[in-house]
Amino acid sequence: MEEKYNESEALLTVKDLKMHFPFAEGGLFSRKKGAIRAVDGISFSVKKGETLGLVGESGCGKSTAARAIAQLYTPTSGSVLFKGMELAGCSHHTLMKARKDMQMVFQDPYASLNPRMTAGNIIAEPMRILTKRGILSYTKKEIDDRVEVLMEKVGLSRFFRNRYPHEFSGGQRQRIGIARALALQPELILADEPVSALDVSIQAQILNLFKDLQDEFGLTYVFIAHDLAVIQYISTRVAVMYLGVIVEIADAEELYSKPLHPYTEALLSAAPIPDPEIERKRKRIILSGDVPSPAEKRTGCYFYDRCPKRKDHCKNNIPQLKDRGNGHHVACFLEE
Repeated sequence: MEEKYNESEALLTVKDLKMHFPFAEGGLFSRKKGAIRAVDGISFSVKKGETLGLVGESGCGKSTAARAIAQLYTPTSGSVLFKGMELAGCSHHTLMKARKDMQMVFQDPYASLNPRMTAGNIIAEPMRILTKRGILSYTKKEIDDRVEVLMEKVGLSRFFRNRYPHEFSGGQRQRIGIARALALQPELILADEPVSALDVSIQAQILNLFKDLQDEFGLTYVFIAHDLAVIQYISTRVAVMYLGVIVEIADAEELYSKPLHPYTEALLSAAPIPDPEIERKRKRIILSGDVPSPAEKRTGCYFYDRCPKRKDHCKNNIPQLKDRGNGHHVACFLEE
């Protein structure tokens, strides 16, 4: 049932979201069943107009979380509340209505665009689909006019509308992807590592484009990246993921200046600092061991195997994400 949405409340609320991928291995008579726990119970909320940065090592579940929120994957369990609508397990029609206000920009601009469609048709496609389903009511001329406006908004000439994806550079293709996401005038955009496949100089242009569009249209972002500098630049709040769970979440400025979780400290210590004097003097935190398999069910702290500050209590107890003041949440027994 759809609840009435109050704009003073969070635009997106995720509660205990899990995304497990079952598997079976072994022979015909000795099959062993299990599951890859890609996302293993994350909770957070995003207010209208803010940017939540989701950061962590490759393979920690960031992209899977975004796809589960957008219902591109059907979550194993948990709740995704968007504008008062429960998306987990909702009807196809409700999901289509929600997707008008929630769009996604994908990581790979080479794979996320249909090579057989022109740039204009790629951008127009969402409007045509929702008009056909009766959710929107655009005329052909309105769609064509909006395509040209959107291309100009993202820094592409409207005269490029009849070109195919292979005729564009990587940065230009990502601009097409952003224009497609903007076509339905969404309130929330899930950006899944949108600059990681681009050159550094192009990354800066795309990040500035995201900021300009947010200011102009009042957009809300969930912005995923493994680059700490990118997250620091774009985000108002930051959530740190490790092995499918969120270990720390706080305002960007506070998290970067005062990290509380040992994993966050290690991540920040690995990020290069432009000042050579500071870079020479600061102490690096080197984590030992490898990231445990996400197929293993955890009975204690998810970071226990690699934590330089671990205690015996951490081995068989899972710390909960708790507020340590000023909205700074951390899942660590050391901070209790």
